[in-house]
Amino acid sequence: MTQMISRATRSGATAAATLCLLAAAGNAGAAPLDAGRIDYVAIGDSAAAGPLLPDQDMSAPGCLRSHLNYPAVVAAELGATLTDVSCSSARTANITNTPQRTFSGTATPQLDALNRDTDLVTVTIGANDFNLFTTALSCANPLPQPTGSSCRDKFNAGGRNQQRDQIAGWAPTWGAMLDQVRERAPYAEIAVVGYGTYLRPGGCPAQQPIWSQDADYLQSVMTDANAAMEAEATRRGIRFVDITQATSGHDICAAPGQAAYTGLVPTEPAVPLHPTVFGMQAIGAQVAEQLR
Repeated sequence: MTQMISRATRSGATAAATLCLLAAAGNAGAAPLDAGRIDYVAIGDSAAAGPLLPDQDMSAPGCLRSHLNYPAVVAAELGATLTDVSCSSARTANITNTPQRTFSGTATPQLDALNRDTDLVTVTIGANDFNLFTTALSCANPLPQPTGSSCRDKFNAGGRNQQRDQIAGWAPTWGAMLDQVRERAPYAEIAVVGYGTYLRPGGCPAQQPIWSQDADYLQSVMTDANAAMEAEATRRGIRFVDITQATSGHDICAAPGQAAYTGLVPTEPAVPLHPTVFGMQAIGAQVAEQLR
């Protein structure tokens, strides 16, 4: 954890000078995390929210947010006071300036939850910007080869990796979102939490309706997204938490109770290709460990 500025300095000319430094120093301006006195805000999409996991937050039912998601685990581990505004189906624009329509009403831009007293922010967003769920559904083939078609071949038609190109085009907008997070919460420790290991090499076609080459392609999309997110975060001096190892071996092919994510054919209560309670616990534990 970097050396940081105490709350006592957050006034007058000293604070103004500090803000100038923060623009270039990323997390270098964050205050030390002090258990029991951490104001923590979680922002993100369904990978953070936990749709259909037990104990849904009925204060915002349209966000399909669980009280057992990884932000809740992080808050419990660190003794933090959690404000969780993560919302299923959110895109990067819903973090910054675009209200999000849900079946129970409109969620205000998630940045509205941040302020100068925020000590910790976790960020998980992006998969909906490059239509990961739609891509995954297009990879479903309930019958073995050669019946059906390969999504890997579809998205690499013409010698271009269309998903990789889409992620590369999205990355600068996502990075600009991080700039706004820092502006709203200038003294906070910011942790970008990536996406995990959804599919092992070759997948498990006998259990989940995804051909082996398409399983590898889908996981490569997540690898490309993580790389883009990490590059943008690192450029700003912001922490990136890589959860691929924490979820490796606990992909959608794992046994119920040991899988970090549900498959297209769910075996546990969760939306397909989303974290399970086990997964949220593993992700939250790793995030908390890296923040201590």
